[in-house]
Amino acid sequence: MSDITEKPAPALAGKETRGTNQMGMRAQNERLVLTLIRRHGALAKAEIARLTGLSAQTVSVIMRSLEEDGLLLKGEPQRGKVGQPSVPMRLNPDGALFLGLKVGRRSAEMIVTDFLGTIVARRKRIYAYPDYDEVKAFALASVAELTGGLPDASRPRISGLGIAIPFLLWDWAKVLGVEPEKMAAWRHRDLQRELSEELELQVYLQNDATSACSAELVFGTGEQPANFLHVFIAFFVGGGVVLNGTLFPGPTGSAGAIGPLPAVDLSGNRRQLMDIASLVVLERRLEQMGLDSGMLWENPETWDVPDVLLREWTAEAANAIAHATHAAMGVIDFEAVKIDGWIPKRLREDLVDQVRARFDQMDFTGLERPAVEAGTVGADARALGAASQPLLGRFLVGYTA
Repeated sequence: MSDITEKPAPALAGKETRGTNQMGMRAQNERLVLTLIRRHGALAKAEIARLTGLSAQTVSVIMRSLEEDGLLLKGEPQRGKVGQPSVPMRLNPDGALFLGLKVGRRSAEMIVTDFLGTIVARRKRIYAYPDYDEVKAFALASVAELTGGLPDASRPRISGLGIAIPFLLWDWAKVLGVEPEKMAAWRHRDLQRELSEELELQVYLQNDATSACSAELVFGTGEQPANFLHVFIAFFVGGGVVLNGTLFPGPTGSAGAIGPLPAVDLSGNRRQLMDIASLVVLERRLEQMGLDSGMLWENPETWDVPDVLLREWTAEAANAIAHATHAAMGVIDFEAVKIDGWIPKRLREDLVDQVRARFDQMDFTGLERPAVEAGTVGADARALGAASQPLLGRFLVGYTA
């Protein structure tokens, strides 16, 4: 059997399937201007000319075109000491809309975001395992419902759909407790292509953990390090890599797949990181105690987990993350490790504190100790990362921190 049959998702990683739509691809200089305004906030034409090296006339033509297309809005004139007042231009939140589909092992979610990355609306489905036909039907129904709820003028501005999904999804059937044949369709069918054909939209596909990293890079707040390892905790822990301010997915789209990295549990046993620092571990312990684990997948901020169980899991996860990321530093000298996930904010902060404390006990001889920081996007990172794919693919230049 050929490699593309065995591993279709990685082979398609980072690719797009082109459908029809009413928003064209932006020219390179237009993308550059949009990227600068997104990064720096409202900018006047003179400042854009200085930053880009483009002539004032060229910038004026670009800005006029972007304004006419509804992508930019004029701000209030700013008067200086001499000359004409400058007029800063900012992104129009309604200038373009993006769909993001997150397919997880316990749930699927579809969101619509505006040009600034604000979630306008969403739909969600929780399940025991991701059945291909059910996920596809959910995606199609969600797009119909979400777009149907938009103003008539906004619908033509939907500029693509991004999918964030675990690669080789069919390999996880046993872990999910289902017969392999129930997830075999993921091996042979192509959700990206099928949705593109039925929705007539440009569709992108990316590994789910890589998408979470993309969301941090594009939508995260505060100053971003140029090189960081992004750790995202969900059903399984995963990761993403940012190098020189740019998302690095790798040749198969799986760079930063830290789940299989060797780690050490609190008893000193060597195990894989995903067997210690994943939410499936917490799910199983809740079930062993006869408690409802379904609430883990509803909303992280409404978890009802016994404190003792949460403390035990957090200590084990932090220890394992510290060991795995310490090993990763021997390959790439990341400036920072950023930790985020489908977890409550307070738990994320606790994890960060405990990983820092573990680092205090570890030998970094020959290595640079990275900063340990909390991610700034949170539980929606995978869905937002999915929606960021058409934004990046169609309106921005290669995004840098």
